[in-house]
Amino acid sequence: MRQVAVLALVCAEVLSSESMTVPRFAGDRMIVPEGYREWMFVGANYGMGYSDPAPGQVTAKPGTFHNIYIQREAYKAYAKTGKFPDKTMLVMEVVEPASKESINKQGMFQGRYVGVEVAVKDEKRFDGKWAYFKFFDSEGKLAPQAKAFPKEACWDCHNKNGAVDNVFVQCSPVLRAARSH
Repeated sequence: MRQVAVLALVCAEVLSSESMTVPRFAGDRMIVPEGYREWMFVGANYGMGYSDPAPGQVTAKPGTFHNIYIQREAYKAYAKTGKFPDKTMLVMEVVEPASKESINKQGMFQGRYVGVEVAVKDEKRFDGKWAYFKFFDSEGKLAPQAKAFPKEACWDCHNKNGAVDNVFVQCSPVLRAARSH
């Protein structure tokens, strides 16, 4: 009877992981994930940067809003195990700040959509398990496919500074809370 219960648990785990949206590729180019706004929203930030302001600047120049999404199944696996499963995607939607629209007289809100960047965990495809993709250029032109950034562009920093498995969990209250109970 115990073997049947164990088999049922294994089957349930396999079936739940099969329903997770997985990264799609055309050769070495990743195809932008569809439907990510229906995934789990795990946090947002505004103007995050990875370097100090220029000399004489009190703060860095205004940045962009970043909305972070993860597949629900990947979130559930992380909450349960403390690890991000293979094929996890974290989508960072990049949006320009706006103000003084309609009745707004102060503060900022999300304005023009710029594009997305995606962190992908694929243990067989990528040396170091993770790769990072950007689906827009410096002029804001959207791209349906993208090549991975060179490893030293994103992976090194994420590997050194990500609190869990290359992910900046420390910057997401939802991911922090998932492992605190």
